[in-house]
Amino acid sequence: MANAPMTKAAPKSAVLKPLLTTGQIVSMSFGFLGIQCGFALQNTNTSRILRSFGADVDQLPAFWLVAPLVGLIVQPLIGHYSDRTWNRLGRRKPYFLTGAILSSLALILLPNSGKMAGPIPALWVGAIFVMVMDASFNVAMEPFRALVADNLPDRQRAKGFAIQACLIGIGAVGGGFMTSILARLGFSQTPGPDGIADNIKYAFYIGATIFILAILVTAFFSKEYPPKEYELYHGQAGDKQKAGLGEIGRDFMRMPKTMKQLGLVQFFSWFAFFSMWVFTTDAVATHIFGLHGEYAKTKAYNQAGDIVGNAFAIYNAVGALFALCLTPMSKALGRKLTHAISLVAGGIGLISIFFVRNEWGLYYAMIGVGLAWASILAMPYVILSGCIPAGKMGIYMGIFNFFITLPQIVNGVFGGWIMKHLYGGQPIYSIIMAGFCLIAAAISVLFVYDGGAIRIQQEKAGFYAAERAVD
Repeated sequence: MANAPMTKAAPKSAVLKPLLTTGQIVSMSFGFLGIQCGFALQNTNTSRILRSFGADVDQLPAFWLVAPLVGLIVQPLIGHYSDRTWNRLGRRKPYFLTGAILSSLALILLPNSGKMAGPIPALWVGAIFVMVMDASFNVAMEPFRALVADNLPDRQRAKGFAIQACLIGIGAVGGGFMTSILARLGFSQTPGPDGIADNIKYAFYIGATIFILAILVTAFFSKEYPPKEYELYHGQAGDKQKAGLGEIGRDFMRMPKTMKQLGLVQFFSWFAFFSMWVFTTDAVATHIFGLHGEYAKTKAYNQAGDIVGNAFAIYNAVGALFALCLTPMSKALGRKLTHAISLVAGGIGLISIFFVRNEWGLYYAMIGVGLAWASILAMPYVILSGCIPAGKMGIYMGIFNFFITLPQIVNGVFGGWIMKHLYGGQPIYSIIMAGFCLIAAAISVLFVYDGGAIRIQQEKAGFYAAERAVD
């Protein structure tokens, strides 16, 4: 039966890729635990670090703008070159190892920006390190998505990206809770002479260590198909070295229909989460805890920031658990409906923060956000990977990052102005807007063409037909 003839809908590869064990999938994606621990520290603490260095709340989106701008450039380049790389380390591994080293250094340097201030103000030193950190995160992260798509057959991609989302959630839980845990262990929450409390600094040091150790697990315990074996499974060896950077533009113009449709879904989704990451600390400080005036350098503001860190850890914990449910849920309801339901839950969660009056209400609101986050990290990539040519997996995963960075850039340019002039300087309304954006994303995904799901059904039908013929 293994040699049964394939139907016309079967992939063009000469041989179907073998199924991987759960342990192999986990080790292949384990580096994401470290990456997301770093991202969680960035998402939870960057706003309050920059506020401690003197940034106004309406200026925060502009400083956060650096991150998506860097990702817009870095991820397609890394995808382009990783498609063409093969050396003793492998194809994708050289890039995420380099990114891990640079990311760990940036995590150590960011909370020490105040000590490095001189002719350049601490605020701008911090902004520079945010840029370096995000560029390094992107170098480390982009090859992981391509690695999963490289190694897994269509039938296991939902499981692969779900496990990846679960590991992302675990790493983010650790990063989110870290400042609160260190505060309970006796590290000071009071800002030091450079404006940063000890619990924040040591959280970044620990995060840097976790980051690089997790990447090393993937580097040592996962495999990549060498060129000849890759060609056996994919029907091609990938792009040739002679292809230049102009190929990125040509690939962009030839992007699949499904990818374009997912772009709108991603725009609403990432616009929403960018608003949440930027404004939640100040929204909680002002709307829930009633802080006003020059509160950014107070212990009370740091305590509010630690509560937001806990809340973000909770949505990531929920996401890690829910990620394990995505595969059976998508089989029962379909990929698109699964993603839509998850996004609606996130939208309701964010909108409900307006009615919250204490930290526990905030924590409950994050449950819905966690459902959306798990799906955002998995389902678009499951749908996307089924429509990308094998030899273009890296570059198209990088180009797909446009639809993540573009909404963040738009938000970075206009979000502060909207919050200041349309919402009267009240960041809670930016959070409400984010909730409605997630609901818009849920509606948009229902109109996406999921060719991969159709092909899987055709392959199953062809397999069973061949099996009956053999019997």
